[in-house]
Amino acid sequence: MKVVFMGTPDFAAGVLNYIVEKGHNVVSVVTVPDRAAGRGLKLIPSAVKKSTLQHNIPILQPEKLRDEQFIKSLTELNADVFVVVAFRMLPEVVWSIPPKGTFNLHASLLPQYRGAAPINHAIINGEKISGVTTFFINHEIDKGDIIDAIELPIADDDSAGTYHDKLMDIGSELVHRTLENIKIGNISLKSQEKYRDEDLKLAPKIFKEDCRINLNQKAEEVRNFVRGMSPYPAAFIELLDEEGNELYMKIFELEIKNDKTSSNDAIVQTDEKSYLKIKCQDAWLYILDLQVFGKRRMKVDDYLRGAKDIIKFRYVK
Repeated sequence: MKVVFMGTPDFAAGVLNYIVEKGHNVVSVVTVPDRAAGRGLKLIPSAVKKSTLQHNIPILQPEKLRDEQFIKSLTELNADVFVVVAFRMLPEVVWSIPPKGTFNLHASLLPQYRGAAPINHAIINGEKISGVTTFFINHEIDKGDIIDAIELPIADDDSAGTYHDKLMDIGSELVHRTLENIKIGNISLKSQEKYRDEDLKLAPKIFKEDCRINLNQKAEEVRNFVRGMSPYPAAFIELLDEEGNELYMKIFELEIKNDKTSSNDAIVQTDEKSYLKIKCQDAWLYILDLQVFGKRRMKVDDYLRGAKDIIKFRYVK
């Protein structure tokens, strides 16, 4: 079959590389236009574009998906199927073009965790298992007929980042398997029509204020929140000292300890062993990996060597 692939980030690039290596006939790749970034505002290509250039596959980078020339170019490719991985929402004038349909790879076990941030929300909610799903795109986001799925356990030490990489690997295999089954007509679709959003766990886009850590929760809930936000977009706490100076700290990894050595209500502490800990409802959470504004991400020992006055700061509720 002739395949058109659509995607943007590393997750999609990994899938593209895999299906090309498996011999699928990818006739074109659609990704976002290069974006200006950095001090020199140099144009930076997407991860998918970088991978596409290595494979010498023609690239389309439309600003608008309804652009007439873009639609014409897609149609003239005479592709059998479109594959979408971590891309923009497609209008019907695009996803209705190929005769065998347009399918999407979603990083959850649909119908659970529909939305833009399924990996983050699954880990935040303490799920023990999730996975990947392929489904045909229709008019509603993540609600088309399910084609296939693969489950994958979530390890206790998984973060959104580590689980992302694991899902990229099995997602690549699932896209390959889905293409093979579509080619030979060996698919059995599962409708999502009976599932209502209000009865499901959803995965909406995460904004900055959503990343604030709430210490009025139990330790496991806070740890899951940090895991689900690590490394991106990253959970944070806001600290203040007695003079009103602010300190924003992103936290990437925590360890729960039933620490009974401290009877005071200090939120941040250090001692000669060089550690930071924050108090939640039922335990102390020891910070292992962090980043404060203006500094690089680092392990707690490295940070504390140059920040012994951190004890002056307290958590802002």
